[in-house]
Amino acid sequence: MSISDVDAPIGIFDSGFGGLTVARAIVDQLPGEDIIYLGDTARAPYGPRPIAEVRRYTLACLDALVDMGVKALVIACNSAAAAVLADARERYDLPLTEVIAPAVSRAVRVSRSGQIGVLCTQATATSGAYDDAMAAAVGVSLTTAVCPRFVEFVEAGITTGDELLAVAEDYLEVVRKGDVDTVILGCTHYPLLSGVISYVLGDAVTLVSSADESAKATYALLARQGLLSRREHGRRRFLTTGNPERFARIGARLLGDLVSSAEVANLAYEEVEVVTDES
Repeated sequence: MSISDVDAPIGIFDSGFGGLTVARAIVDQLPGEDIIYLGDTARAPYGPRPIAEVRRYTLACLDALVDMGVKALVIACNSAAAAVLADARERYDLPLTEVIAPAVSRAVRVSRSGQIGVLCTQATATSGAYDDAMAAAVGVSLTTAVCPRFVEFVEAGITTGDELLAVAEDYLEVVRKGDVDTVILGCTHYPLLSGVISYVLGDAVTLVSSADESAKATYALLARQGLLSRREHGRRRFLTTGNPERFARIGARLLGDLVSSAEVANLAYEEVEVVTDES
């Protein structure tokens, strides 16, 4: 492994802002690594979109990161991981981590009762990715709550308030009735709402962040393959398919000094309906 390979950046992909929680966790655990973050904010959220559409957008974004010379890929989006993981492992000859398997592994280890909940988008729920990932676990029961508006709140930079609390109480009712003791935040937007989620579910319920577990898995994979950077401080580059000023503004609001500026990413795929990203 050459020094240039070791010091190449980690490519992190998400449909929007949620993957910044993964980027933050990777920066905290691997401060010497360069990262390139690509958020497809012009087409976010992915959750309500058909799986085939999510797959097409995700692969285009991952292709772009590979073309930039990254040494590893992190699919920091549950909807995207559910749609393309098998294809991506065949398509790219690079170390690749995602958010579903690490979170499931952690939840199974920490649950006392085997009653586990997952909060996710419609696309992730429809894919059955969490059900499949837990299929081998003995004595585990999964309760799924689809929480689409959580993404909308985070994408707008809203992490508190009466409206959010009311929505959370509605979404989480099925999980509360399921008598779970562990809940997976199965969308990387959701850790940014862990305060309201924990408030509604109560302190007895352990929250498992797919973002934190993905960062741990990324560290372990790079260590095993001899790809950990030798530098003390890495550089961070943020790209968006939407409005870069808005991305930088909301990114800074959500994660402080991690995001100071953003660039426009021009991707080569067929245009479809694009969500306005000017507010």
